[in-house]
Amino acid sequence: MSKMNVLVVEDDNDILQLLSYNLESAGFSVATSQDGHDALEKVKRHIPDLIILDLMIPGLDGFEVCKELKRDAAFKNVPVIMLTARGEEVDRIVGLELGADDYVVKPFSPRELILRIRAVLRRSFQETTLTALWEIEGLKVDFEAHKVSIDDVDAPLTATEFKLLTELIKSKGKVQTRDHLLDSVWGYQFEGYARTVDTHVRRLRQKLGRYSKWIETVRGVGYRFRG
Repeated sequence: MSKMNVLVVEDDNDILQLLSYNLESAGFSVATSQDGHDALEKVKRHIPDLIILDLMIPGLDGFEVCKELKRDAAFKNVPVIMLTARGEEVDRIVGLELGADDYVVKPFSPRELILRIRAVLRRSFQETTLTALWEIEGLKVDFEAHKVSIDDVDAPLTATEFKLLTELIKSKGKVQTRDHLLDSVWGYQFEGYARTVDTHVRRLRQKLGRYSKWIETVRGVGYRFRG
């Protein structure tokens, strides 16, 4: 079985070496970059399975790199974990809204980062157990093709948004807590990351347009897909 390829974009040599060592020890194949422009060129030459992206890098910063990746159909589904010393909530929210799959603040535990990487990869490559074409009004979900269409127009959902929608539909009519969604969609449970769920639900609703009405907020608990 071939190794999963991770591109680490980080301009601090010490952190870059620390990440490379721990990732290789964990069985990953590692490529590195220390500049935003160079990172995009490397992605175009060889699409990685996951990108660890520092925000404060020369050239294009991490936000701009993520934005460029997510607007290109060839790379938009590549999982991105943002890595930065900036821990303000607004930075986390901006990163998630740009399409990042997770956000890790320095200083970090290499072991925790590896767990997060595995969780994101598991989520990205896991096949759903739902195989039928599901439809309600003009909202159609093809669980085999991992596609969503709204009034016969393809909806540009990310892999995370598709998984979130799948989890809600699978349990339609039942309330899904934020902790449950964190575990089932993101693959981990960490106190304080409920905002991750809220941010992705908001983005999912925006993309579903008038069909967002099917996703209900249960105040103080979580979300429910109307059944």
